[in-house]
Amino acid sequence: FVIFLIPCFVVGTDVAFSCQNADDFVDASSPGDIIIGGLFAVHSEMLHPEEDPIKPVIQNCAGFEVQVFLQTLAMIHAIETINNSTLLSGVTLGYEIYDTCAEVTKAMASALRFLSKFNSSEDAVEFKCNYSDYIPRVKAVTGASYSEVSMAVSRLLALQLIPQVSPASSAEILSDKIRFPSFFRTIPSDFHQTRAMTRLICESGWNWIGVIATDDDNGRFALESFGVQAMANNVCIAFKEMLPAYLSDSTFHTKVDRAIEKIVKETRVNVIVVFMRQFHVLKLFKKAIERNVNKIWIASDNWSAAVKISTIPNIRQLGTVVGFGFKNGDISSFQEFLRNLHEKPTENNKFLREYIMLLSVCAHLEYHDFQTCIANQSQDNLLENDGSKPQVWRDDFLNANVEPGFIHSTMLAVYAIAHAIKRQCKDRDCKDPSAFTPWELLEELKRVVVIDDDKEVKFDSNGDMSTSYDVLLWKEIDGHMEITTMAEYDAEKGGFIFDDEEKKKDFLALKKVQSTCSQPCRPGQVKKVTESPHTCCYECIYCPENHYSNQTDMDYCYRCNNKTYWAPINSSTCYRKTIYFLAWTDWFAIFLLLLSAFGVVLVLSICVIFTKNLDTPVVKASGGLTVCYIILFSHFLIFLSTVFFIDVPTEFKCKTRQALFGISFTLCISCILIKSLKILLAFSFDPKLQNFLKCMYKPIPTVVTCTGIQVIICTFWLIFRTPFVNQNFSIPRAIILECNEGSIVAFGIMLGYIAALAFICFIFAFKGRKLPENYNEAKFITFGMLIYFIAWIVFIPVYATTFGKYLPAVEIIVVLISNYGILCCTFLPKCYIIIYKQETNTKSAFLKMVYTYSSKSAGSVAVSQVSLDSKSSSFRATITNSCKTESDSVNGNCHFQVPGQPLIKGKLLPKNAASTMVRKRVSSI
Repeated sequence: FVIFLIPCFVVGTDVAFSCQNADDFVDASSPGDIIIGGLFAVHSEMLHPEEDPIKPVIQNCAGFEVQVFLQTLAMIHAIETINNSTLLSGVTLGYEIYDTCAEVTKAMASALRFLSKFNSSEDAVEFKCNYSDYIPRVKAVTGASYSEVSMAVSRLLALQLIPQVSPASSAEILSDKIRFPSFFRTIPSDFHQTRAMTRLICESGWNWIGVIATDDDNGRFALESFGVQAMANNVCIAFKEMLPAYLSDSTFHTKVDRAIEKIVKETRVNVIVVFMRQFHVLKLFKKAIERNVNKIWIASDNWSAAVKISTIPNIRQLGTVVGFGFKNGDISSFQEFLRNLHEKPTENNKFLREYIMLLSVCAHLEYHDFQTCIANQSQDNLLENDGSKPQVWRDDFLNANVEPGFIHSTMLAVYAIAHAIKRQCKDRDCKDPSAFTPWELLEELKRVVVIDDDKEVKFDSNGDMSTSYDVLLWKEIDGHMEITTMAEYDAEKGGFIFDDEEKKKDFLALKKVQSTCSQPCRPGQVKKVTESPHTCCYECIYCPENHYSNQTDMDYCYRCNNKTYWAPINSSTCYRKTIYFLAWTDWFAIFLLLLSAFGVVLVLSICVIFTKNLDTPVVKASGGLTVCYIILFSHFLIFLSTVFFIDVPTEFKCKTRQALFGISFTLCISCILIKSLKILLAFSFDPKLQNFLKCMYKPIPTVVTCTGIQVIICTFWLIFRTPFVNQNFSIPRAIILECNEGSIVAFGIMLGYIAALAFICFIFAFKGRKLPENYNEAKFITFGMLIYFIAWIVFIPVYATTFGKYLPAVEIIVVLISNYGILCCTFLPKCYIIIYKQETNTKSAFLKMVYTYSSKSAGSVAVSQVSLDSKSSSFRATITNSCKTESDSVNGNCHFQVPGQPLIKGKLLPKNAASTMVRKRVSSI
């Protein structure tokens, strides 16, 4: 094997803090059966001489850190407490504590001494391929204070798998058991801290922040972890500033000034996250106070509870400091230990000796100046003043600088090692240092369980203790800045726990400060990313129509989930569309219903009038009571069908209304068609037309056939393309409930068939428009059909271009117009005669009127007949009528004579049948 000797580099001669031999390198020690090493950055920097060339000499340190000194005392107190207890059953623990001066190089020198062989007179480190039986100087190590130092030391200690338990190194990378197999810590990793910070930032409504970190492994890893967490939670980092890790760096003050300038320049950044060591924060804050910087500062666990920073003069001008500290426990025994510290011997504790000397040098100063004085003294300065000042003691100073989280985690680290040793010593004599090796202790440490404040705590698979964080708030109380606990952060659940409402109010007060790149987009707005590389910098635009956003700072608008909802521009919610239909309560619907009701009343009135005047010539001339009843009943059904166009459309209404209207109207037109045929047949004296009309005049078959065809059309329509209820979304903010006809073709065929019948009826009625004055029904039928055609011709374009809830009203109007037109033209003239011209509604008056018309028609027919018999186009005949009075006409005492023919009474010669036709028409009427 190869032996490495641990050198001691001498700074000077005959000085208290110089290193004469390897034992001088130890800063605090105590003998014991089992030795535990300690690594703490009691000084903040190592002095670097300006001599050239640089020699491999470990220099003295400067910047006494009282908070870290207290951690060394916590380790000593924990070991003494364990030795005075029955935990290890007579086995005593010793310690060797070294100052790393926050330098990796000095820490590595200490680690080499830990690796040296036990009881080696030359402090030699043996090189072996197998360290399984190797007994080093220490069994375990507590420390170091900073992650960068712990990473280097852990790699060295991993050669012999010496357990290292750190109470302060929180870098996330140290959880990697492949690279750091022997590293443990009694605190959570930075993963939980950065997640807690991000949670605080998000819950406070901030998304535009700055980050300042130390340019070392700890700062870089913390910044990387925070960056990942921030990106996952839509938090943008406006700027990142890295400060040199060592105060001795010549660029340190320049970079501090640049960081402050950046903070001042970024006016929208009001929240700064700081991952730095305490002495870096001290320098930064002093400069920030000079520039009147007022922000919210989020502190990492390194400095969140630093009393020496919270007592900086005018610290309140900086704004608000909120940070995360390690969960503290019961440290009352340690506080008692501090009260009796002045009684402790200083021979084997250089830290305590130096602290007493610092008290002597700086005793005349006030609290903060006193603290600054201690921090600024170098070991060389103390050597010059050694013995020149009287010794003093200040109990208040140490207690005031206690950071409970670090003290608790340091003691917990020692107790974890002690419990692992206890498990090793069950069946072994641990007074013998070779009873077990460090790697065996490492295996026990993985399984150890420690009772802390009545709770069981242990290391997880990554070697971390998942304890919670205290959320600390620097709060001014009675003119002094106090570090108070605002909440607890549960690392496992990822949430904040508040003890009382007052603390919750402090937490909510943070939300009053805005730290955003852009103003928050209100509900109804959405973010539009600008040319900035940061997603937190955006413009707010309104959500378009039928889209909404119901939260602030949404990335996109939601679309209203279906067609039944709508949203206006800049909407935060969707609204249910208003459903429109032609309701009963609508004034226009009421008007139309009144018209329909009036039509029904008119139908019933006509029915009553005709029933009372059943035997009058006008009623009989109308086709008889049966035909009138059928026509009136069809008019009644047509008026009734309009009811199905109003109120909420249903499947039944949609199917019923068109079928009922179509069949009823067809029945009406069919009956009127028969009447037209009958009238034309009665008063037509053209033999050819007469024969045609006789063939056509089949009342019952004609009505049944015409109506039956319409029934078939409607049946096929309802079976194959039935009408249905449709939701019309053509109006943006409304739903029109309407009946979809199912098939426009079927609808057109139905209306076209009615129109065809009406046209035939119109032709026949037009032929008979010159009937007697008091019996001119054909003329009114013609007029009624014209009304029908005009109404439905206008209806087609209007119906095609109209939409909305009043679309059914268009069809109701045309139905009413055509129905009223036919009804009034068919029946009102007769009702007028029945009611107001009763003298013309007698048999004698009626026959006289018919006879007068027939006589004229017969003469015309006779002339035509004679002309045909003589076969001479130049022959002209004149009929002589000898009727002198009305009674002659009624009694048939008229004489007709055609030139060249004998005179007859009441009829023509058999060769001319004109008079016969007249009598037959009269009798048929």
